[in-house]
Amino acid sequence: MENILEVKGVGKNFGGFTALSGVNLSIRKGERLGLIGPNGSGKTTLISCISGALQNDLGEIVFNGKPIQTLPAYARTRLGIARSFQIPRPFHSMTVLENLMVPLAYVGGVSGAKAHDQALEILNEMGLADKAHAGSSSLSQVELRKMELARAMAAKPQLLISDEAMAGLSGSECDDVLDILIKLNKQGITIIMIEHIMQAVMRFSERLVCLDAGQIICDGDPKSVVANPQVQRAYLGD
Repeated sequence: MENILEVKGVGKNFGGFTALSGVNLSIRKGERLGLIGPNGSGKTTLISCISGALQNDLGEIVFNGKPIQTLPAYARTRLGIARSFQIPRPFHSMTVLENLMVPLAYVGGVSGAKAHDQALEILNEMGLADKAHAGSSSLSQVELRKMELARAMAAKPQLLISDEAMAGLSGSECDDVLDILIKLNKQGITIIMIEHIMQAVMRFSERLVCLDAGQIICDGDPKSVVANPQVQRAYLGD
């Protein structure tokens, strides 16, 4: 199957600290990829370089056959890369519906009644239709995570990067978010999931990639990756 994303020899330094070193990663269209690694392994730096929040110092990032490493984040979003953040960042003065209409207008060029209808459709898919006219500051933690995913979906992505969407949620709330992500993938959206909850990662991922100290140390099917001695050492120490 054709690759939607190719990361080729990507490196990123912060002063004298090497956050990423020679990272190579290919992701197929429609794939569900789990990205794991201990704290400080480079996961957030890698997805920030992919989404455009950071610019890599070395290497190339190719999306749908086009090099994008010099493009700003908004241009990458318009090409089809969306990211949801671990800490939701809603517009607190707006309703849930209005929070979606902003990316619909900014990225998709959709406004008025059409934007209203599309926003409602996305909220319905997320199980948030009954909260459409509520203030975003009134949402529970799981509702905020769902709204964060909804805002990413309003950008109409081909590639969705989900950054710890389940952190701090209960087991049943994690299941709700997982069900949404799997449903979105079935609609054809390629998803990279960054998550520390291993049960969720194992259920979601078709393939797992483990980072440690800015390098990929294992890439394969979930069971073989978590059984890998290098991966276990990275998480548990010697």
